[in-house]
Amino acid sequence: MSQESNPPQDRRSRKRLATRRSISQVADRLFRERGFENVTVDEIAAAADVGRMTVFNHFPRKEDMFFDRDEEARDALRDAVDNCPANIAPIEALRLQAHQLVHEEKPYVQFSARSQPFIETIERSDTLKARARAIRSELEQEVAHVMAEKVGRPAPDADAYLAASLLLAGWSVAFITAHRAFREDQDNARASALFLHIIDQTTLGINAALAGTPYVTAG
Repeated sequence: MSQESNPPQDRRSRKRLATRRSISQVADRLFRERGFENVTVDEIAAAADVGRMTVFNHFPRKEDMFFDRDEEARDALRDAVDNCPANIAPIEALRLQAHQLVHEEKPYVQFSARSQPFIETIERSDTLKARARAIRSELEQEVAHVMAEKVGRPAPDADAYLAASLLLAGWSVAFITAHRAFREDQDNARASALFLHIIDQTTLGINAALAGTPYVTAG
């Protein structure tokens, strides 16, 4: 569930964060036990001992309670491009970021027994599958925008959108394949290595497709 790296210091912010975490944890438990479509917002509110409007103040959509690490993952991708040094091209920065996230064992790139119920809940829900596709589309636009801004090109930029589309397609394949691999043999190391191998292969493909552009050539 959500765990901010820099927790808020003031009492009101800490209380708000604690409420958000409580709602998310309760929702996550109910979704896994009963299936996403079979749980109502009113039931989540009752189980979390908060009002219905409190739930919506923290999570505008029911799906947001499930994909509660979405913004954290988006920030990681944006930061990888925003903060990459001049001698590293954006696509390479994102490849390095993938390796770093796995090394740090970030929850959204973990392939373990703990992550399997998350994947299984998505697989059982057409609503969550649709939201996952929407998140990928939104990420493509965000990554394209931040990459174009990084290299000084006006958005929208066709090369940036091509790079972002190929990148997110590769990450999606890597994510799904790694989880399936773990399901087969419960080998976290192999699943993580497979995830990073596909990321590396994706980077090679983007480098070839966008040769000569600032997205794959630094400086």
